[in-house]
Amino acid sequence: MTGSTLLFDPLVPLVVLLGLSLALFTLLVFAMVRRLAGWSWRGFAVICLVLALFNPSVKTEDRQPETDIVIVIMDRSSSQKLAGRPDQSVTALAHLTMALETRPNTQMRLVEVSDAQGVGGSLVMSALAQALAEEPKNRVSAAVIISDGQIHDLELVPNSDVPLHLLVTGEPEDWDRRLVVKNAPGFAILGEPVLLSLMVEDQGAAPDAGFADLFLSVDGDPEQRYQIPVNQEVEVEVALAHGGMNILQFSTPQLTGELTDRNNAAVVQINALRDRLRVLLVSGVPHPGERTWRNLLKSDSSVDLVHFTILRPPEKQDGVPVTELSLIAFPTRELFLEKIGEFDLIIFDRYKRRGLLPVEYFESIVNYVRTGGAILVAAGPEYAGVNSLYRSPLGAILPGRPTSRVFEEPILPAVTDLGHKHPVSESLEAFAPEGGWGRWMRQIELEATSGDVLMTGLQERPLLLVDRVGAGRVALLASDHAWLWDRGFEGGGPQAEMLRRVAHWSMREPDLEEEALLATVTETGLLATRRSLTDDAVSALGVTTPSGEILTIPFEEVALGRYEALISNEELGLYRLRSDDLEVVAALGPAAPREFVQTIASAKILAPVLAQTGGGSMAISQGLPKLRDVRSGRPAHGRGWIGLVARDAYTVQGVQIAPFVPAWIYLLLSAAGLLAGWLREGRRN
Repeated sequence: MTGSTLLFDPLVPLVVLLGLSLALFTLLVFAMVRRLAGWSWRGFAVICLVLALFNPSVKTEDRQPETDIVIVIMDRSSSQKLAGRPDQSVTALAHLTMALETRPNTQMRLVEVSDAQGVGGSLVMSALAQALAEEPKNRVSAAVIISDGQIHDLELVPNSDVPLHLLVTGEPEDWDRRLVVKNAPGFAILGEPVLLSLMVEDQGAAPDAGFADLFLSVDGDPEQRYQIPVNQEVEVEVALAHGGMNILQFSTPQLTGELTDRNNAAVVQINALRDRLRVLLVSGVPHPGERTWRNLLKSDSSVDLVHFTILRPPEKQDGVPVTELSLIAFPTRELFLEKIGEFDLIIFDRYKRRGLLPVEYFESIVNYVRTGGAILVAAGPEYAGVNSLYRSPLGAILPGRPTSRVFEEPILPAVTDLGHKHPVSESLEAFAPEGGWGRWMRQIELEATSGDVLMTGLQERPLLLVDRVGAGRVALLASDHAWLWDRGFEGGGPQAEMLRRVAHWSMREPDLEEEALLATVTETGLLATRRSLTDDAVSALGVTTPSGEILTIPFEEVALGRYEALISNEELGLYRLRSDDLEVVAALGPAAPREFVQTIASAKILAPVLAQTGGGSMAISQGLPKLRDVRSGRPAHGRGWIGLVARDAYTVQGVQIAPFVPAWIYLLLSAAGLLAGWLREGRRN
């Protein structure tokens, strides 16, 4: 196959040549008007000279024809695996393959698109854009998509003049039921009902249905059953069982005839928070550490602090009439008998028995702790004396017995081996300033009687102890000099972090539980973290997958008292994890992936894009299309057929350039013209 093209390569600058041509043409017109003898022959000579100066040549190309390319995008996403769609897709692909093989000078490029378990959806346009970028633009004849029409990257439609066609899978009678969570908060107040908006939606040619069953399970507990109207948004009230993350699973049973049950469930994760943490801080005497406690608790906006400082104990006798004092009386009965259950934590800061609190009040506090309350004692020298809190009914629940000895000398707090495992004190040393923690100047000598010793001081005596009493918590700090860390003495230390952890552990924050099983979603799967204080190895992780398969995965120790196991299963849905007597529920990915949000096949989404390119859509269930050749820019679809643009593309194998006429011929013709003009002029004269 060859092709020829006429080229011009002027021998003088084009501006000069055009000026010369204009001047000669003007003279020629003048001669013609004046009817000068031999003007036509001289004009012929001038034209030959001008053509010679334009230097015309012929370019001959040796062309190799190139085939037209038809891009076929095969959608193999999850929704394309429903009902009979896989068979329809295979049939359509085979039909296109055979038709393109019989079409001369044509080749097919197949691109398959997956959705990675439905997370990303059908990214057909991204695949089409990449395929078009990899092929020469002048060779692409058309693009054909075999899909259900549910495309999730329509905003990435490539800018191209290539006709785009869609072969739609599915059947006209397809229908499906989907559970939709319209509105669900990410956070909620513990103890208050949560209102969620849901809807059971029927898509496609669904049969008439008035109501549908709705089942609710919180953290895998037994299901609760509701009946709600179909295709109507309803509100469901849910009570959260515990603080921290609550996983709610809603589901509706699969009905006969619907396409799939993958969208019949929805998982909602709600973090339950306490509305307000009420803390009662009772300071026995004013001292520098009192403000430390107050600043710590007031800095947390979720804490309601009630703080009493005993400025005028009963034994103080200074002769000032009571009527002239502006002090607030300590409302002991109201706080310790009538409203004690409203507090989440009671802190005794350097408090000693003064006769303000009768024995029955201390017994009320003990009962408050055993039924789920919490107390924290920051001990000063008073704890070692005869009026110590330990020598009250509180001594039955406090984990440290005073020896009546007080160390008034520098002490350096240290975390115990058990403390490195306990969530209250683990990694505290990472907060140490350069050079280590600063020292404290006082410690009350204790003998641990129960609980866990997390920190020690002088002579490895217990400094920080925690214990569980009944359903409640007790913490004891055997020094009133933690405030030295806050003031930066000798570099300071993590005073705020330590006291925050102690306080929040006392109030049963889930992240600070000693024995805990936690689950976190990562990029590689589901990461299970097991925390334990025992020296024995924890049992392996038992996993129940969304499909019901039971797996056993061993834990790997990553730090003292901390173990991890990675669940890399790609199955999406609700996982139930167990280790020893701990159990947790976690959701990996959406319960209804993106591919199953809309499952009814339709060409409506792609219709505007197809119209812009001149292409069209055809349902495979109604027959397979014939292929026709069309001109570029013309409509490329009709009843029962789709069009391909014949590109007639080629590559040049070689080029040859030769003069259009040899130079001597120009010279000969010009001379002949001049001679003929001279003779014509002489004959006339």
